[in-house]
Amino acid sequence: MAQLLQLKNVTYSYSDELASETVIKGINLEIEKGSFVAVLGHNGSGKSTLAKLLNGLIIPTSGDVIVNGMNTRNEVYDKEIKRTVGMVFQNPDNQIVATIVDEDVAFGLENLGIDYFEMHTRVDEALKTVKMSDYKYHAPHNLSGGQKQRIAIAGILAMKPECIVLDEPTSMLDPSGRQDVINTIISLCREHGVTVVLITHFMDEAVLADRIVVMNKGNVVLDGTPDDVFSKVNEIKNIGLEVPASKELICMLEDDGFILNSKSIDEDENVSLIVDFLGGKSNV
Repeated sequence: MAQLLQLKNVTYSYSDELASETVIKGINLEIEKGSFVAVLGHNGSGKSTLAKLLNGLIIPTSGDVIVNGMNTRNEVYDKEIKRTVGMVFQNPDNQIVATIVDEDVAFGLENLGIDYFEMHTRVDEALKTVKMSDYKYHAPHNLSGGQKQRIAIAGILAMKPECIVLDEPTSMLDPSGRQDVINTIISLCREHGVTVVLITHFMDEAVLADRIVVMNKGNVVLDGTPDDVFSKVNEIKNIGLEVPASKELICMLEDDGFILNSKSIDEDENVSLIVDFLGGKSNV
């Protein structure tokens, strides 16, 4: 499959008059079109900086970020890169600018000078995609956190990006709102072919991705399928992250001598495996 995003030996340093800190350290990374990639890491690991690099909000100190063949260093491509890669941030209130949902979703299109009829067609399509059509004429401030975040996603979708980068979009939401947003993200990728890069610290969100990239101190330390990544329990815990509960239980049992040979992170599979194993033991 074709690569949509490429990072080639990318380094990024924040600096001011007093100090300089390198937060991304020579990363090489490729993300395929249509894939769902989760990026994990504790606070300060560099994952939010990575998100900003992916659509040219910031430019690498060294190395190159290539978006669909366009180098973010080249200002000529700036608008096209931001149309290709949309950003959704942690707090939806920071992205909502209008007093009516319809107008808010249309805001970015107005700035692009999109034709009036085309604009409203796109708004309707975007609201339908995030299942918020019934709220088209509502005031955003009256919506729940999850609904606001879906409106923020609709505003990006209306601009027809090939990729959406979401920087911890569910961290401020209650469980119901989190689930609504995650369902929307999965639908965008699986049903609409949008490339999704999800920055998160929730393990139960990461396990839904095609691929997980784990960052620590500005480096990519693990990269693979959820099953592969979460099989490295000690490595994950050593950098301050958790593993899915069912996987941890399997590992605890194996540490006590019960060899279950499970590489899966699927909760139902692991529960069935444990039940079958214990059932067998009880018949010995």
